[in-house]
Amino acid sequence: MRVLLTGGAGYVGSHTAWALHRSGHEIWVYDNLSEGHRQAVPAGRLIVGDLMDGAKLKATLRDHQIEAVLHYAAFANVGISVTNPAEYYQNNIVGTLSLLDAMRAANVDRVVFSSTCATYGTPERVPITETEKQAPINPYGFTKLVIERALADYSHAYGLGYAALRYFNASGASTDSQIGEDHDPETHLIPLVLQVALGQRENIKIFGDDYSTPDGTCVRDYIHVDDLATAHIRALEHLTPDSQFKLNLGTGQGASVMQVVEACRQVTGHPIPVEVVGRRQGDPAELVADAALANQTLNWQPKYTDIKSIVSTAWHWHQQNPNGFSK
Repeated sequence: MRVLLTGGAGYVGSHTAWALHRSGHEIWVYDNLSEGHRQAVPAGRLIVGDLMDGAKLKATLRDHQIEAVLHYAAFANVGISVTNPAEYYQNNIVGTLSLLDAMRAANVDRVVFSSTCATYGTPERVPITETEKQAPINPYGFTKLVIERALADYSHAYGLGYAALRYFNASGASTDSQIGEDHDPETHLIPLVLQVALGQRENIKIFGDDYSTPDGTCVRDYIHVDDLATAHIRALEHLTPDSQFKLNLGTGQGASVMQVVEACRQVTGHPIPVEVVGRRQGDPAELVADAALANQTLNWQPKYTDIKSIVSTAWHWHQQNPNGFSK
């Protein structure tokens, strides 16, 4: 297929771009490089552009005869979404609507949307199924929920086939250590802990150890980035203009913050000191996916289900790229 990946120079998008490229698909990455990395994209496949540039989007879709879009381009820092919601509403909502209108103009009728478990907010039941009430507690989660609703409306009115993939905590790196996780600022737990092992920070801060979990620290479902890439490709292959599905992507197993730290200690051989500080506002105690529907719909099963194996792939990447893509 001829596929456009918006935000395909970012963390999850780049892993999917490489997986599609290696499978023989004709892929193009559309990214403004505000958070993505040129080095993460297969050679000759990058188009530098912004979602708000509707004319360039339309030309890109038409000139390359794009058949489907994988839409990753979004801001995803929960804390910043609270302090600067205007930026998130503009980029994540208005930018995506610009993309959808460009797709309509170019007669592209299939899109896989990178959604998030943040649309659920604080769940009433864990593991979380797709029928759980969606009540996001931060602007980031709300912007993703708005686009899920927009996709449903566009599907009904214009015949758009879509998959909204609500994934949990993306983690790990490609097994060949060619690409991995590199954010600025870094906010994800595993790379932050590994920065301690690399001597780039003194300790790792744990935000609260008094939650109603086995060891008192927050529990999350860590899903390997290659497993996410596989799920996106499966969704792409299942899409028709009549398709509409919303799916959780996770392992169904939770790991606490302390379990992640311990896994990093075992993998790196570093003691990794911790400092317990106060809770962060809006952190649910436990977020774990029920991904049965994705398994049934896409015939998809995560390959990595053990936190130590996920950490190992991340550690190999960070060892070889201690400064990320800026070696």
